Amino acid sequence: MKMKLIAGVAASLALIAAMPAQAQDKAVRIGAIYPLSGALASTGSEIKAAIELAVDIINNPHPELEGIPLAAGSGLTKLGGAKIEVVFGDSQGKPEVGLADAQRLIDQEKVVALTGAYQSAVTKTASRIAEQRGIPYVNGESSSPDLTERGYKWFFRTSPNDDTFVENMMQFLDGVTAVPTAKIAVVYENTDFGVNTYKAVDKFAKQYKRQLVANIAYSAGSASVTAEVQKLAAAKPDVAIFASYTSDAMLFVRTMRESKYAPPVLLANDAGFIDSRFVQEVGPQVQGVLTRDVWGNDVAAAKAGLKKINDMYKAKTGKDLNGNNARSMQGVLVLADAINRAGSTDPEAIRKALVATDLGEAQVAMPWAGVQFDAKGQNTKGAGLILELKGASYQTVWPEKFRTDKSLPTLPFAWK
Repeated sequence: MKMKLIAGVAASLALIAAMPAQAQDKAVRIGAIYPLSGALASTGSEIKAAIELAVDIINNPHPELEGIPLAAGSGLTKLGGAKIEVVFGDSQGKPEVGLADAQRLIDQEKVVALTGAYQSAVTKTASRIAEQRGIPYVNGESSSPDLTERGYKWFFRTSPNDDTFVENMMQFLDGVTAVPTAKIAVVYENTDFGVNTYKAVDKFAKQYKRQLVANIAYSAGSASVTAEVQKLAAAKPDVAIFASYTSDAMLFVRTMRESKYAPPVLLANDAGFIDSRFVQEVGPQVQGVLTRDVWGNDVAAAKAGLKKINDMYKAKTGKDLNGNNARSMQGVLVLADAINRAGSTDPEAIRKALVATDLGEAQVAMPWAGVQFDAKGQNTKGAGLILELKGASYQTVWPEKFRTDKSLPTLPFAWK
């Protein structure tokens, strides 16, 4: 009997040793790099909360979210119910810190994949480390087109890029009749995000028969933008397109208002203009500002699944989702689905599952046709919206099928 007992224990220990690690500790670790301190901390904290919501959707039963992969069950079903655990890195908004975060998360935290990093310049460095180490990197929100033009094997982006967004702007402007839209100025920070926004505006302005009358680059985090506002006013554009993060966006609004200058159409490339801090602190003065986006609360309210997810986020934070954090949440949901379909934490298995991703409209938590990656790792089913700030929230004005307030857009733009 004693020998049989010993043999039985030995067999059990051997079986446990042979089990995948995730089936023993029930945790699959993902690294997430975002600006949790510094000038973009408000955006980073909202993204962190949205990713934590994604983890809740994956790890706990949410049968009310019918169609969203993994929502109905508990954890990664093909990995024995293993839970997703997200380990956060704080990039501080700096590319070199994001790079170090990626190294730490891979080498010390032993994450099986990475996500992040909001700013295109930080995503660029962090994803380079992932590519070198052969670790899947799913980006949910950076929009620089260059990120998917590097020939990378391990990089995937769920969000549309600035080529899509800027062409959407031109398509929207084609339908504007209240004011002229022929002359375009672009104001942008001199990082990957800003520079690639400018390149896209230059490209699509020509395609849509518009003239670029001002190209105004500035250093991110500048103490003053008075000179830039003077250049903008002197150019007399019909439309001013801005690519700025939160602090810079607020500074431009305050400087233009103090200068009593307003472009007839003030159109933002998302980013700082949709941050809740921007809306709270300068929103009352900048009513009527337009922005491209991927999320509209009015659009979400009209679709049961999106409304439920927004309600969950609002219960958690007291705020609605926006285009920054909703995209981050979707990126993690896509990554978790791929890990589950891979049935493994092996990086190559996860990469292959990402390549094979084919999610439909009812399977994503965004107003998109779904998620499917092309050969460069770019989602081909994403789409953009144009919103206008009205009251304390943005309302959708384009495409027309999503516009519920027929009094919008309010043009020309004027200071309140």
